[in-house]
Amino acid sequence: MTEHATVGIDIAKDTFDVYIDSTRQLLHLDNTPEGHQQLLSALSAITVKLVVMEATGRYHSLLAATLELAGLPVAVVNPRQVKNFARALGTLYKTDPNDARVICEFGRRMEPEARPTPDEQTQRLAGMVTRRRQLVDNRTMEINRYKSCDDVVVSVGIKRHIDWLTAEIRDADDDIDRQIKVMPLWREKATLLEEVKGIGPTTMAVLLAMLPELGTLNRHKISALVGVCPYAHDSGKMKGKRSIWGGRSAVRSALYMATLSAVRYNPTIR
Repeated sequence: MTEHATVGIDIAKDTFDVYIDSTRQLLHLDNTPEGHQQLLSALSAITVKLVVMEATGRYHSLLAATLELAGLPVAVVNPRQVKNFARALGTLYKTDPNDARVICEFGRRMEPEARPTPDEQTQRLAGMVTRRRQLVDNRTMEINRYKSCDDVVVSVGIKRHIDWLTAEIRDADDDIDRQIKVMPLWREKATLLEEVKGIGPTTMAVLLAMLPELGTLNRHKISALVGVCPYAHDSGKMKGKRSIWGGRSAVRSALYMATLSAVRYNPTIR
C-alpha cells in the first residue's frame, strides 16, 4: 500500500525547511523559484496527502501558488495554531528543522482544510486595501497630532501632510473601485453586498479582497474563518461566557465598523 505523505514547511525570507513524514526526509532549500522546483522534484516521487505551511505574508504566497499549480493540496495555517500545538506537545526548543517537523505533525493530526491560494488579481486587491488602511491610520495619527500641537509652524506642516494623505486615500479608493470592476465575479458579489444596509464601498472592498471564500462556505465556517463565531467556555456545571477570538482581524474590524452603521439603518441587525 502506498503511504500518503504529510509535508510540513517552515518558511523564512531566504530559505525554507521541509519535513516529509513518510520518508522522514528533511530538506533545506532556497526560497527562490529554483528552490521551489527542487521541492517539486522531491515530492514527485511520493504520494502527497497534504502540504502544510504557516501564513507568512509574501514569503509563503509564491511557494503555495507553485505547489497548487502542480496539483498538490496546500493548507496555509495560522502560526498561532501551530505554536499552541507545539506547546501542547511539550516542544520547548526552536530550530527551523524542528519547526518543519512540528508543522508536519500539526497537519497530520489536525488535518487542516486545503484552500486555494488567492489568485493574482485578489492578491493585488488585498494589497491595495491594506495600503488604504495604512493611509487612513497615518491620517488619524496626524489629525491627533494636529489637535494637540501648539506650534504654528509645525501645525502647518502637519495640516499639509493631512491634506496629502486625504488625497492619497481618494486615489486609493478610485484604484480599488477600478480593480473591482475588472473581475465579473467581484462585480456580482459587489452587487449583492450593496443590497445590505451598512455595507459601504470600504467594507465591500475588504470583504472581496480579504475574504475570497465568501459565498463558497456555509455561515458556520465563514464566521469561524473571520473570527466572529462565539466559542463556549463551559466546564461541568459552570457555564462560561461566550467569546470570539482569532480569525482575520482586518475583516473583523471592517465588519465592526459596518455594524455600527447597520444598527441604525438595518432592521434585521437592529
